Amino acid sequence: MGKGPRFRVPYRRRREGKTDYHARRILATSGAPRFVVRVSNRHVGIQLVEAHIPGDRVLASATSHDLAKLGWKASGKNIPAAYLVGFLAGKRALAAGVERAYLDIGLKRHTLGNKVYAAAKGAIDAGLAIPMDPDIAPSLEAIRGEVIAKYAETGLDPIEYEKRFSVYLRRGLRPEALPSHFDEVKARIEEISVE
Repeated sequence: MGKGPRFRVPYRRRREGKTDYHARRILATSGAPRFVVRVSNRHVGIQLVEAHIPGDRVLASATSHDLAKLGWKASGKNIPAAYLVGFLAGKRALAAGVERAYLDIGLKRHTLGNKVYAAAKGAIDAGLAIPMDPDIAPSLEAIRGEVIAKYAETGLDPIEYEKRFSVYLRRGLRPEALPSHFDEVKARIEEISVE
């Protein structure tokens, strides 16, 4: 811990490792809403947030819980789910009159092809303008779940197969069918009128 008369104690959320205030100030003063992506151990959540002095205002949101209502049977935390949640959030943002946003990844590390960039790619494909280098986004194979399907077809031991894909099997989806299931759910999102 620092000492001395000039030492300044950081804000509580900075000490807890929850907020990067430097990045937040830049995003909050940009004049456009933030496309906030948060990935937990089980779900992906996205909010379009507009900064105001009394407090931030949420303009549109989507979570992987919303995907389950649309028939998504796979995991709510993988790359295809992140893309679909981003696609749904992008549709809802456009319905709310938002055309441009800046990506806010919080304290998540920048790694190529991670779930945060898959969610941003989904929003961009929905029509929302988010400045992002296309090389950062995951490949189309990863987004559609073809990588997961190929891994499931590699001839895993039955016990290992059941362990790895227990969520899929419990919900009645074979992991080998994930790309076609992805296409079905994406088509449903395109068809629905966004709330």
